[in-house]
Amino acid sequence: MTGHALKDLPLGTSDFAALRMSDEIYVDKTKMVFALASKRRKSFLARPRRFGKSLLVSTFESLFKHGLRDFHGLDIERLWTDDKTYNVVRLDFSEVKPLFGLQKFMHGLRDRLIDNFSPFGFAYKPDNTTIFSQLSAWMKTQPVNSLVLLIDEYDAPLTSSLSDPELFTSVRNVLSEFYSILKSNDQILRFVFITGITKFNKTNIFSELNNLDDISLSPRFGSLLGYTREELLAYFSGYIDQDSDALCLSQEKLLEQLTSQYDGFCFERTAKSKVFAPWSLLKFFSEPESGFLDYWFESGGKPSVLLGYLKSHTLRNPEEYGREKTVSLASLEGSSDVEGLSDLGLLTQAGYLTIKAIKYTDTVYLDYPNQEVKRAMAQLYLEQLLRGRVAGQVGAGPIVRVLKEESPESVFHILNRLFLAVDYHRYPVKDEASLRAYVQVYFAGAGLKPKIEDHNAHGRSDLEVQASDRLWIFEFKVVRDEHAADEELKEAIDQVRARHYGEQENYLELKKIVLIFSIKERQFVRWAQA
Repeated sequence: MTGHALKDLPLGTSDFAALRMSDEIYVDKTKMVFALASKRRKSFLARPRRFGKSLLVSTFESLFKHGLRDFHGLDIERLWTDDKTYNVVRLDFSEVKPLFGLQKFMHGLRDRLIDNFSPFGFAYKPDNTTIFSQLSAWMKTQPVNSLVLLIDEYDAPLTSSLSDPELFTSVRNVLSEFYSILKSNDQILRFVFITGITKFNKTNIFSELNNLDDISLSPRFGSLLGYTREELLAYFSGYIDQDSDALCLSQEKLLEQLTSQYDGFCFERTAKSKVFAPWSLLKFFSEPESGFLDYWFESGGKPSVLLGYLKSHTLRNPEEYGREKTVSLASLEGSSDVEGLSDLGLLTQAGYLTIKAIKYTDTVYLDYPNQEVKRAMAQLYLEQLLRGRVAGQVGAGPIVRVLKEESPESVFHILNRLFLAVDYHRYPVKDEASLRAYVQVYFAGAGLKPKIEDHNAHGRSDLEVQASDRLWIFEFKVVRDEHAADEELKEAIDQVRARHYGEQENYLELKKIVLIFSIKERQFVRWAQA
C-alpha cells in the first residue's frame, strides 16, 4: 500500500490547463506534441471516441496560446524554443450536428465561426455575402503564420447524417466551402490540427488543405493517445499497489486482468504499439471495488448514429462475430465516402476492431482489441438475433449461473428459450456453423470466453467454455427433422468420447454435452451428457 496520497485521476478532464492546475495525473505525451507543433504543418488524426482527442487539442491550444505556462516539468519544456504566441481558433464540430436539418446546421456553423474568429478582429456583417466569403476576406488581411486552427470531431456533422444521403451530401458541400477558404488563405496558417473518428473523402478536407498529413496510422504517433503498458506502470503505480491490495490480487494478476479487459488497441501500420483505452482504465482505478466492468463501449464506443449504420451493414449477420477479418492496408490508409464506406474500415476507426498483425506487406488482420469490446460486440449481435431484445427479456439471462451451478439439462432448456426467440426469418439456423456462431455470440455477450473448434491430438471440439471451475464441451449436430435425431445423438456421443475433448485441460469438473438441433422445430430436440 502506498504511504502517501495519490494524485487525482484525470477522469472527465478534457482541458489541459485545468488538468495541470488541478495537479491531476498527466501521462506525458509532449515529446510527440513537440514533434508535431515545432513545424509549420497541417495534420489529421483519427481515433475512437473517449481516447483523449479533446485533451490533445486543448494541449496544442495551451502551447500556442500561452507558451510553456502549463508545461512545467514535462518533456517539451526543454525542447520548445518558440517564444511567440498565436491567435488560436478552436472549433468543436460536435456542436454543429445537423440534427434539425440543413438550415439549422448552417446557422449553427455560422454562429460558431463568428464566436471563435471575432476575438481576433473578424466582424461578420449580415448582408448578401456568405460567412465564408467574409471570413476569407478577413483572412487575407492577417499576418503570415499568425493563426493556429484546431478542429475537434470534424466528422461529427457527417456521421450524424449517415442515414440521410441527401442531407449528408448537403452538409459535406457546406463543409467543403469552409475548407476551400482555408486553402486559399494558407499563408496565415502556422499550424492546423484536425481530429475525428472517420476519414471521409469528398469533403475537400483532404484535397483542399495543402499537405494535410494523415498521421492516423503513423508508427511515430501510434501511442499519442491511449496509455502504453510502460506508461501504466510509470504513472499509475500507486493505484496498482492500492487496488491489488483492495482486490486481494497480486500485482501480476491485476495487470493481467487489466490487459485482457482494456488493452490491445493498435493504431499504427507496423502493428507493434498497443495501448489501453484511457477512459476504461481511469474508470476502473476510480472504483476498483466494482470489478473489471465495461466502460468504454457504454460511454464512448456506442455512438448511436454509427451504430445505426453498422447494424444495417457489418452487424447484419451475427455469424460474422467470430470470423477472421482482413482488409488491405491501402483501404485503411485511404479515405471513404458514404457510398463506398468500408464496414471493416469504419469498425476499425471507431475502435470496435483493431490491427492485430500485418502480413504479406499489405494484408491487415483485424480482431477485437480486448474482452470489453469483444463482449460489447457480442451483445450487439445478440440484439440483432433477438429483434432488439436482450437475453434476459426472453428468459435466457442467467446463462453464466446455469453453467456454473446447474445441470446439462438446464443448459438444454435455457438454450431453447434463446433459440425460440431468435429472428428466424433473418437469421435461420442453416447448418452447424451458424448454430455454433449464435451460441458463441450468446456466451460471449454474457461475459464468457467461448473457444470455437479447439484442437487436441484427436480432433477439435465444436465449442468450449469455462464457467468457474467447470469446463463445458459442446458438440452440436443439426438435423432436418426429428426422425434422425436419435442416430445423430448416438454418433455424436461416440465422437466426443473417442476424441477426448477437453481432457487435456486441468479442471475440477469437466462437462461434455451433445445437443441436436432440428431445423424444422427451430430448437434443440435431444441432449445427452457424454
